[in-house]
Amino acid sequence: MDISVYVLLALTVGLAVYAYVRQPSLPGLALQATSRLIGSVWIELILGFLLAGLVDVLVPGPTLVRWLGAERGAQGIAVGWLVGLLLPGGPYVLFPIMANLFGKGVGAGPLITLITAKTLVSPIRMLTYEAPLMGWPITLARFLPGMLVPPILGLVGQRLFELFSRSRFPVGN
Repeated sequence: MDISVYVLLALTVGLAVYAYVRQPSLPGLALQATSRLIGSVWIELILGFLLAGLVDVLVPGPTLVRWLGAERGAQGIAVGWLVGLLLPGGPYVLFPIMANLFGKGVGAGPLITLITAKTLVSPIRMLTYEAPLMGWPITLARFLPGMLVPPILGLVGQRLFELFSRSRFPVGN
């Protein structure tokens, strides 16, 4: 287990104790809310992990690294940007795939670019939800500047990842 598991465990136990002290019925209500949440997202979670497994066995690691490796520089950032814009699905699909790609050696910069493009400026979300519900003026006012952010975050993120990886106290795994 890495540090994130311990942090999540400490937060969960701490909040559960706090909820019980506040009102003994709150932890039970929290479990009910948790079961409702799991009931509404379990299919997406399973499909996301299955899709990540399929990517793992169908796309060779060297191919991914060739296109999205840290040493690819601007090309890796550009490919991550494009893939992030085109990738369908929500976070339950995205993050299992991203964890798989990172494990195969995809560079931090292209991966950060991909995640940022997918979550910040997804054209699929823009066309299906945002523009029909909010209108084109606000959609374009958010989308156009948002298009500039993913590659910038990818470049800065790559440098920060290298810095954190070399530090005496690595962050994460």
